[in-house]
Amino acid sequence: MSRKEASNSSSEYRSDDDYAWIPWYCSLEGNEFFAEVDEQYVQDAFNLTGLSQQVVYYDFALDMILDVESTDEILSDDQQEMVENDAETLYGLIHARFILTNRGLHAMLQKYRNRDFGLCPRVMCKGHPLLPMGISDTLNEESVKLYCAKCGNIYNSKLSRHDHVDGAFFGTTFPSLFFLTFPELMPDSKASRYTPKVFGFKVHKDAYKKSLEAKKRITERKK
Repeated sequence: MSRKEASNSSSEYRSDDDYAWIPWYCSLEGNEFFAEVDEQYVQDAFNLTGLSQQVVYYDFALDMILDVESTDEILSDDQQEMVENDAETLYGLIHARFILTNRGLHAMLQKYRNRDFGLCPRVMCKGHPLLPMGISDTLNEESVKLYCAKCGNIYNSKLSRHDHVDGAFFGTTFPSLFFLTFPELMPDSKASRYTPKVFGFKVHKDAYKKSLEAKKRITERKK
């Protein structure tokens, strides 16, 4: 459903804020990991330094994010589609910066506590909550990943709709800064590892090597 369709189907009891671009975009399926960036943050040109060089239709995209009507120029349908794509890219780049601020970190904290980012798939982590992150700060290199502080591993989302969310929209710094800001959330100890056992006895680390050597000797005798 487009924003226009959503707006037309709204009830008289809904406020205009319900259909502002930022909350609308964050409510779309696949965008669950995004926090809602404060409009005041987006309106501050200092926070957007350098981003105009990464987005072709920067001014139009920024106006779309801030729900500003652009009347100076009429765009074709193809140009309008490119503006919409650029708005999504621009918002993602702004988001990567916003979640490193105090307000942004607290916005992500609430989502972390709500387990909006999912739970670690590793059995020994016992459902520890995950954090979104990028393994690159450059656009179009890697999709968003999920970090577990319990085991220290990084995972792909189990939902395919997140394959198209750029990891640069979260960045490489976020998870580390998050736990430095909220150290009480860092697990006291790492997740335990599975211990192989046979009839209740722990398997020695060299057992597999010795078993292989013994099997090779038996094979050679049969030749």
